[in-house]
Amino acid sequence: MPDLMNVNTSESKSTFLSSRVHALELTPLGVKLLDQTALPGAVQYVDIHTTREMAHAIETMLVRGAPAIGIAGAYGVVLSARDHFVSELSEEELREAIRTDLKRLAQTRPTAVNLFWALHAMEQELDAPLDTAADLVDRLTRKAVQIHEEDIESCQRIGDYGATIIPAGAGILTHCNAGALATGGYGTALGVVRSAFARDPQVHVYADETRPRLQGARLTTWELVEDGIPVTLVTDNMSGALMRAGKVDVVVVGADRITANGDTANKIGTYNLALIAHAHGVPFYVAAPLSTIDMAMQTGEEIPIEEREPSEISTVNGELICSPGASFYNPAFDVTPARYITGIITERGIARPDYVESLAGLFRT
Repeated sequence: MPDLMNVNTSESKSTFLSSRVHALELTPLGVKLLDQTALPGAVQYVDIHTTREMAHAIETMLVRGAPAIGIAGAYGVVLSARDHFVSELSEEELREAIRTDLKRLAQTRPTAVNLFWALHAMEQELDAPLDTAADLVDRLTRKAVQIHEEDIESCQRIGDYGATIIPAGAGILTHCNAGALATGGYGTALGVVRSAFARDPQVHVYADETRPRLQGARLTTWELVEDGIPVTLVTDNMSGALMRAGKVDVVVVGADRITANGDTANKIGTYNLALIAHAHGVPFYVAAPLSTIDMAMQTGEEIPIEEREPSEISTVNGELICSPGASFYNPAFDVTPARYITGIITERGIARPDYVESLAGLFRT
């Protein structure tokens, strides 16, 4: 069953990067996205005005991270509603036009379930009876903002639940970026780090660089340095040596989809990390909101795994690093079997094995 201790949000959260830099923000003119492909070299924002632009931004990873993608998808539906509303369509024509754009957003990235969860929530609002087309736009806008605000609150609670399992002065190993940049704010795995650091400034983070897109190197180290949280960058193949040297007390990662039995899809390389942690007796935790748990899928074998362009692994900074005659395999995610996961940290508590029962229990609380 899940651990359901009471948690309190620390006042010190207001000083964290998540309260100063936002991955995405709805504005009267569109959506402002922090361009995550430019970090850490530049903090620059891109203005998104149409659903097509939002879909492209998701596909090219200007915005990334499962919860943030879900929020971006919801805001993409709002952009669609705004765009078609000014075209003086009938109410039914407006609904159909938005529905078409919603389907386009659903085609962007297949693995992270938060996108489909958010789009389903928006479609339910789309189907609700309303008096005018303007009411429809307002209703969709309120729902998207609600999804964003609830994600921030969920991440803060995930952080506080997770902080309870971090030993004093712990070395924490992370993979990819599951921070404020990957969510509505605060973060999942890095939410745990932030809450732990607020309680104990002696904790130290080891960040996997996370090939091939280097989200750990580019994004996680940037977030933590900005917050004054000690962080050491390591290459992905150093985790075994770190654990053997006794530098890692706990591994905390995010998730893109968790099935009913606890199998977890996350950034490629997570499975390797879980195996190494298991071999060294290091606890391995997954931090994710309930929107990441797909109870309709029974095991990880059912999760669709996105494959991305070969250029992500064949080049570094535009330079070819292999023979041009080589072939490529570039899955963006892998699946960690539930048997290697110590616990799954959510906004409603920490689920532990047997996950079939404990995850279902989270939805009943």
